[in-house]
Amino acid sequence: MPVSAHYFVTVLIWGLTWTAIRLQVESAAVDLSVFYRFVLASAVALGGLALVRRLPRLTRRQHGWLVLQGLTLYSINFLMIYRAAEGMTSGLLAVIFSLAALFNAINGRLFLGIQPSARIVPAVALGLTGVALLFWQDLWLGNATFAAMAFAATGTFWFSLGNVLSLKVRELNVPLLAGNAWAMFYGALALGIWCLVTGVEWVIPTAGVFWGATLFLAVPGSIIAFFSYLTVIRTLGPDKAGYATVLFPVVALSLSTWLEGFVWSGTALTGACLALLGNYVLFRQPRRQTPPTADADKHLQHGAR
Repeated sequence: MPVSAHYFVTVLIWGLTWTAIRLQVESAAVDLSVFYRFVLASAVALGGLALVRRLPRLTRRQHGWLVLQGLTLYSINFLMIYRAAEGMTSGLLAVIFSLAALFNAINGRLFLGIQPSARIVPAVALGLTGVALLFWQDLWLGNATFAAMAFAATGTFWFSLGNVLSLKVRELNVPLLAGNAWAMFYGALALGIWCLVTGVEWVIPTAGVFWGATLFLAVPGSIIAFFSYLTVIRTLGPDKAGYATVLFPVVALSLSTWLEGFVWSGTALTGACLALLGNYVLFRQPRRQTPPTADADKHLQHGAR
């Protein structure tokens, strides 16, 4: 599958997860909801790979890096982002999380020496402005606490670190599907320990909506989307892959139009267009120079005489 298809799958699925997350946390505590998500995701991924005999034996060093990936991509970042959501509007959270594209460029340069695309700054500027306009009314509904903003920024930064760590895992020749499966397992383990330490009330929700949302978040939202997203990182680099976070809100609000009757204002439409324009700026292929024709070459040579 071409990398453009992986990029599209990532944006589409993660844009849909916003609604699934809202349905999930209505039936259980936030920390426990995230725990159930990655327990189910890791069980399906590890079980499926073992069933088809594609679960390789990994070294301790490889597992060590996968533990770090689990902590950054599949546990701590989610806890912080969900904590932030309790103290700010979803619109402001979307704007802050869109900074992942910029964080990816910075972290890729700092930790791996990857030179970011020269277009990343104008693209992110367009994208952030677009997301802010998408949620313009939402941003004014209430003042976010400093703690909530700190949680959002730190959670986004941790997510970005996980993006960079995924490239280190690739250097260790860890198969992508198996690596993701083990990293999700370690993330679920960390979440379970966190729930025990903080005294979260352990309940098993009985609502079908909860388990339907959890199943969607675990399989398409985690196994498939993270596989596609990390494939984009490995192919295009962390800076370009990170721009997908700018487009999630566009998909989410498009779904909200259908499910919840969201009405697109002129400001929201402008914001969506700017977010898409930033995507175009980042991925636009430069025009190829047309080589001079043979007649032109002769003309130039004649003129030079």
